Amino acid sequence: MKLPEAVPAAWRSLIAPELDPVRLAALAEFVAAERAAGTVFPPEDRVFAALELTPPEAVRVLLLGQDPYHDEEQAHGLAFSVPEPVKPPPSLRNIFRELEQDLGIRPPAGGDLSAWGRQGVLLLNSVLTVRAHAAGSHRNRGWEELTDAVLRAVNRGPNPVVFILWGAAAQAKKPWIDLRRHRVIESAHPSPLSAYRGFFGSRPFSRANAYLRELGRSEVDWRLESLQPELELI
Repeated sequence: MKLPEAVPAAWRSLIAPELDPVRLAALAEFVAAERAAGTVFPPEDRVFAALELTPPEAVRVLLLGQDPYHDEEQAHGLAFSVPEPVKPPPSLRNIFRELEQDLGIRPPAGGDLSAWGRQGVLLLNSVLTVRAHAAGSHRNRGWEELTDAVLRAVNRGPNPVVFILWGAAAQAKKPWIDLRRHRVIESAHPSPLSAYRGFFGSRPFSRANAYLRELGRSEVDWRLESLQPELELI
């Protein structure tokens, strides 16, 4: 993988001037060595899936995650999302539980959030790769420089955006957001370790749509059941 050439062109033109070629080369070398030594998620052709699915001009909501899921077949390049037919992991099940409480949308059986990305919800992780079964193993290797540049590009873009920041790591990016133009929704992370500390009951989906209306932008249809069968959450 070559960086920044692997970044989708529309995003590359916005962020390349901010990136250090030496650090990018070191990042690419590190990830290549990790792949040579073992399994890395997501697959190489899915590393920039979020940026491919949601181009800069389409972004209405930026939902910031941390690093990819680190178990087999889960990560596919979209924050909090898993591909079909993988069952939703605990954090995503909590997201669906809050979605039902907030908007009455019944949880789908699957966890592919691509439908959100196609509507302008940029599902961006702050770190874009991870070693199998080793959460956080690719943090502080250079991905943050690239994804921070994406966040800053969204912040200075021509259209107002709603930023959804779940957990302390995401909320640390808030000082970079121009609150005169954009809106921020923040709460605890949906992880089972923290969801009861303020994620449940935070109503991020209805609040995001209310902010979008306020900003003169169209709402997001948060439903996924049109593409996937429903599942009762226990």
